[in-house]
Amino acid sequence: MKKPAVFFDRDGVLNEDDGYVFEISKLKWIAGAREAVKAANDAGYFAFVITNQSGVARGLYQEHHVEALHRWMADDLARIGARIDAFEYCPYHPDAVIERYRKTSYRRKPAPGMITDLLERFPVDLSRSILIGDKLTDLDAAQAAGVRGLLFSGGDLAQLLRSILPTKQDGLLKR
Repeated sequence: MKKPAVFFDRDGVLNEDDGYVFEISKLKWIAGAREAVKAANDAGYFAFVITNQSGVARGLYQEHHVEALHRWMADDLARIGARIDAFEYCPYHPDAVIERYRKTSYRRKPAPGMITDLLERFPVDLSRSILIGDKLTDLDAAQAAGVRGLLFSGGDLAQLLRSILPTKQDGLLKR
């Protein structure tokens, strides 16, 4: 049975975007971010993170740093009963310093690859799903994948998400 999903961009949506965030000690959650993930979970939605990580391609950090940060984020979310169903990231960039990461990737937003890869692995109802991003490239990826996109420009993420998630009676995203 298919169910809807919330696709969260990471930097600028779930955590403050202070440049290239890869160190656990430097991650600062956006106001209401953890609660937004829990709200998605409680509403019966998949919760996914999709994030470009060109810092890997630029040689600023390695993939294991990204993966460690995502494990820490998952553990921190679990403390309030929230979960991310999958973290997806793209380490590639066409102007990469590290040659093995120098390419144009179908997974790098604004391309929809991270979303379409998740759609192959999870039974997602696209018609009731949403992507929340802080950049136009996030919204372009959503549109290319057939997902409704919402531009997040700050504030309390949980408050925003609760305003569009369905109530038990609605069954659909509020418009």
